[in-house]
Amino acid sequence: MKGFSRRRFLQASGSLVAIPAATSFLFSGCSLQGGTLKIAHNVRLTSWDPTTGLSSLDATAQSFYKAVFDSLITQHPDLSLSPGIVTDWGWSNDGSKIHLSLREDAFWHDGSQVTPDDVVWSLERAGSLTSDNPMRFIWSKITNFSISGNTVIADVKEYEPAIFKLMAYLTSYVLPKKAYTALGAEAWEKNPIGSGPYMLEKFEKNRFIRLKSFPQYWGPKPDFETVVIKMLPDAMDRVAELDSGDCDLAVNVPYEAFNRLSSSSKWEGQAYPIADVGMIFITNKEATMKDKNIRLAMHHAIDKQRLIDELLLGFGRPIDSMQVPGYDAYDPSIEIDFDPARARSYLSKAGYSKTNPVKLSIQTTRGYRPKDYEMIEMIVDMWREVGVEANIEVYSRTEHLKLRAQHKLAPAAFFNWSNSIGDPFSSAGMAMLSTSPDSTFKSLELDRLIVPLLDESDERKRILGYKEVDQYIADECLVIPLVQYVQTVVHTKNIQFTPNNGGLILPQNVRAL
Repeated sequence: MKGFSRRRFLQASGSLVAIPAATSFLFSGCSLQGGTLKIAHNVRLTSWDPTTGLSSLDATAQSFYKAVFDSLITQHPDLSLSPGIVTDWGWSNDGSKIHLSLREDAFWHDGSQVTPDDVVWSLERAGSLTSDNPMRFIWSKITNFSISGNTVIADVKEYEPAIFKLMAYLTSYVLPKKAYTALGAEAWEKNPIGSGPYMLEKFEKNRFIRLKSFPQYWGPKPDFETVVIKMLPDAMDRVAELDSGDCDLAVNVPYEAFNRLSSSSKWEGQAYPIADVGMIFITNKEATMKDKNIRLAMHHAIDKQRLIDELLLGFGRPIDSMQVPGYDAYDPSIEIDFDPARARSYLSKAGYSKTNPVKLSIQTTRGYRPKDYEMIEMIVDMWREVGVEANIEVYSRTEHLKLRAQHKLAPAAFFNWSNSIGDPFSSAGMAMLSTSPDSTFKSLELDRLIVPLLDESDERKRILGYKEVDQYIADECLVIPLVQYVQTVVHTKNIQFTPNNGGLILPQNVRAL
């Protein structure tokens, strides 16, 4: 069985790993240019409003949204910012205003032109105090809009150093003012109108999405006229789609199946590190998780490399902070070693031992990420050896997002965190600041470290400050990062797939050969 060695992972950190097939083969299920592309995806979409609700915070759902809608600013596959529907952006000299210049050849799917007024309405709606946009605390900083030609100018109430990066991130989409207002939220779900490369043709909730190429799209025309995305959370269902030839591309293929399929002459496999961290959120509502000694014991008891070697077959990198290599504030000196003796010592200080274990619950998905449930099973076994008795509860991706927003997660909860813009605010800031809807560990001391960085204009000072934040998070064990994920994609030989470092699967970037 082929693995993914640490050396290969380091090589792949700068570029993808492509596992070539032995010979060229045109599989019967493959699609031709101008035809249909079939994708087996692991995520179910719950809403077609990319700016509100739980789906808007789901990094994996952005693959669907970015096919239909335009965010204010786009990204290249390497996550660098790129002109899109907004072609130019910047600050005023005194940092009190921003400008966004809109392209003149962008159209909505109903044939009407995208206007600066749509941009203003979208930002005002996103920042409204009555908005359901979970990022409204960012967008509400932008006020006092004016329009000059095709350029939007606005005041910024509080300097936000990552504002333009965030315009390529979650909830930053431009929606049509006239169409949305006319339809209303309920009707919108049945007939969403974007300006992206694809239009929604049909959507069957929890089953599939069918997209049609938009002929008036301002960017390059997609190679495929039709895209069918099958929503299959069960990994083995996605493997079955590949084995039967009923799809052209499948994402998050289990590692054993990836090795088998990518060694076949029928398929090509690509495995590459992405900006996703698998981690254990800690909720400090109960007395147990308020004890630093218990939290540190839980972290030092985990052998992360063993998880990666035995369960993930080497497809991953151990991570000890919320920053991964390539992030602006990544600090390789932050380390939490695997040390069961030290874990027992911490538990002893808290009054617990293997014969008198601390008891808690841990939640996890099952099949959403490769080996997620099995990883938690192994961690629970490791904890048991030092004096932590954990009961496993299974929840869905949607349940996790809902419980996290309500601050009702179990004391420990496994999920993933994605930061596709690499800015530390989108990791340590959004995940840990007490006022953030994503925060599970509420800490006034941590807030005192983060808040001054939110409007810090000295970039060097800001990044150093976030490194201090990450060190504090590690020292106090306010979250338990485990692994940087490797994404596995298997596709037919007659298409060219461009990996995206954010983990997105964008049909408009798939080419027919």
